[in-house]
Amino acid sequence: MSLVSPRIDEKIVLLVDDEVAYLDLLEQLLSEHLACRVRSFTTPAQALEMLPSLNVGLIITDYQMPGMNGLQFIAEVQKKYPALPAVMITAYQLKFSQTELDKVPALKAVVRKPFKWKTLAEHVVKHWPDKKPPAVIGSGAPFA
Repeated sequence: MSLVSPRIDEKIVLLVDDEVAYLDLLEQLLSEHLACRVRSFTTPAQALEMLPSLNVGLIITDYQMPGMNGLQFIAEVQKKYPALPAVMITAYQLKFSQTELDKVPALKAVVRKPFKWKTLAEHVVKHWPDKKPPAVIGSGAPFA
């Protein structure tokens, strides 16, 4: 298998989840299967602090985190980066009102845990902000 090395100036995936073991596993899976860098944080506050120094293409965030949930985090990101797309992952059966969703147009998808890495990779590719989404490595057939 040939691994594709991304260039330093290419966009990255920003991953936020407070469960360290799960975050590490998800970062490893995405790093192995997407031809882009993945940068992870255990708190939304850390991610918000580092965001200006990162070239982020897409955010993946957990919903349930201490201090700030995923929806609040996406809303905070949108204040400075309104076009930055986000995907939320959750183990909960969440139902958001249209008013809540209208406040976070950057939220492109909610993915329920447990999920396969390929499902998340499909959302990254589908919602990438430009016409150059990261290639998926070792996925077999391309996504439709």
